[in-house]
Amino acid sequence: MTRFAKVVFALLVIAAGAAFFVAQKLKTSEPVLLSFRLGSEAISPNGDGRFDRQRITFRLKRSELIDVAVVDQRGDSVREIASGLQVPAYSTISPLSWDGRDEEGKVVADGRYRIRVTLRREGRSIVVPKSFRVDDTPPKISVLSIGPDLGPGPELLPRADGQPAQIRLNSPARGGRLLIFRTAPLPTAQVAEVPIEQGSDRASWDGRGSNGRPVTPGTYLVVGQRRDSAGVLGSSVPLDDKGLPVTVYGQRLPGNGGITVRPIAAQPPLLATTAGSTATVAVEGNGQPFSWTLSQLGKSSSRRGRSSASSVRVKPPGKSSQLYLFTAKKGNLRASVPLAVDDAKSHPILVVLPLITWQGRNPVDDDGDGEPNLLATGGPATLARVLGTPLPARFVVQEQPIMRWLSRNNYSYDLTTDYGLASGRGPALAGHSGVLLVGDTVWLPPAAAQKLRSFVVAGGTLVEAGTDSLLRSVTLTKKTSLLDPLPRATADIFGSTLESPARGDFDVTAGDDQIELFKGTSGLFNDYDVIEETKTVPAGKPLSAAVTADGAVTIVAFRAGKGTVIRYGLPQLPARLATDPDVQGLMTRSWQLLSR
Repeated sequence: MTRFAKVVFALLVIAAGAAFFVAQKLKTSEPVLLSFRLGSEAISPNGDGRFDRQRITFRLKRSELIDVAVVDQRGDSVREIASGLQVPAYSTISPLSWDGRDEEGKVVADGRYRIRVTLRREGRSIVVPKSFRVDDTPPKISVLSIGPDLGPGPELLPRADGQPAQIRLNSPARGGRLLIFRTAPLPTAQVAEVPIEQGSDRASWDGRGSNGRPVTPGTYLVVGQRRDSAGVLGSSVPLDDKGLPVTVYGQRLPGNGGITVRPIAAQPPLLATTAGSTATVAVEGNGQPFSWTLSQLGKSSSRRGRSSASSVRVKPPGKSSQLYLFTAKKGNLRASVPLAVDDAKSHPILVVLPLITWQGRNPVDDDGDGEPNLLATGGPATLARVLGTPLPARFVVQEQPIMRWLSRNNYSYDLTTDYGLASGRGPALAGHSGVLLVGDTVWLPPAAAQKLRSFVVAGGTLVEAGTDSLLRSVTLTKKTSLLDPLPRATADIFGSTLESPARGDFDVTAGDDQIELFKGTSGLFNDYDVIEETKTVPAGKPLSAAVTADGAVTIVAFRAGKGTVIRYGLPQLPARLATDPDVQGLMTRSWQLLSR
């Protein structure tokens, strides 16, 4: 061994001995840290005011100048929370606080952390064995099913046996609650809160609100909530800053939290019934007795009865095309559906009911997620389903006044639904001179839209009595599901462009009129609150037009191929048919043009 090697070896021996001596001294010395306490076993630095910070309290046996830091599981420093702190002997320092963030101000990753105390005078550090968790991940909670019925779709209340809805959660909860929201009819609102018992994965709701009274009919959503030991709130459905469920266009809500409160409901037939034959109307009455009536619009009932079955067979009177109302009643509640009857003869004009739009706007929860399946929110929706409202949306102010007007004037026509056109069942477009879209025809399958366009281009006349029509497409499956509704296009199926409905105070005055559309009227349509402006038409210039004071074309007729399209553009116009001579004159002239 060389002299240099001997010297190095001797130094290593001395250093090892010194380290051993120091270690033995530390082992045998009395502990400096007399007490140590954490504010909580876990923190959640999410700013909700619950367990957002960790508080640290301790005492030292002797006076020391210390640094305090938070370290992760590997012992690496995450954040220094005190530097150069003079601590008197046997004194409990004021609690130090850590907000769960690192030196850059970012929230640290979930995991376990400990406290390190550095004793500057002794030149050593103490990592306290006791650790705590940072937990910013919400606990998972979901509503698996709602019974007693465990089939697809929502649970229906009230039940014939009087049982409450039984909610089953994904796992036993350490306490928690259920929030009950009404999602339809709008506005969405919380109506009740139900506690989840400690250690239970089940709860029940009897259909009563926070006031103890039964809630109104509608669609309801059950949201489960619980907090973990760090105070992080988990929710089966995300809630916004107002505490209301967050919905995403075209996506169902997570879980199966749907409950439908619906004592009585009926389903409109998909097709017109042939005059003289029997129609079947599906009724949802939860197996309990109900009464029913059948009446022509504007007239007293012509058929009536009682039942508790899931369907009623009824034979409408008369031999002409008519629209009837079938109404099921249970106590003070009622549900009415239009029942179309088409006579056996062929007439020049075909009247089309917008069944697809009725169902597209129908606030019914098909899949049991607690949100209505509406085409406006991305669907999907089912065409063959009961109505979630006493009548289709806007029926009383749109289709009903026009159909009553046709009946009062003894007009003859063929009657069908847009589903009938799309499926090729019932009266077809061929052989007719004109088509009256009696209501808002918002969504139409591509095949039906193409048929309608071809009919007009070939020389037919079309009257759009509703608004927001022929601008959106929807897929209709063989099983009558409505899928993939497209957003509103800027141009309709004929290439005319429309503005979204505008609100204000409008007087509409007739101008150019090549086809005498305004014959029999004063040319004035005053005091309307909403208009739908037609910006452009395919031929460049309308055949007839009535405009607002600002020049917005509202009532319009234009050429499409060899045919003619007439659009009213006034959502309030049909409701004035019974009292306004100008509206009556416009409808009369429109009927004449349709008959050519």
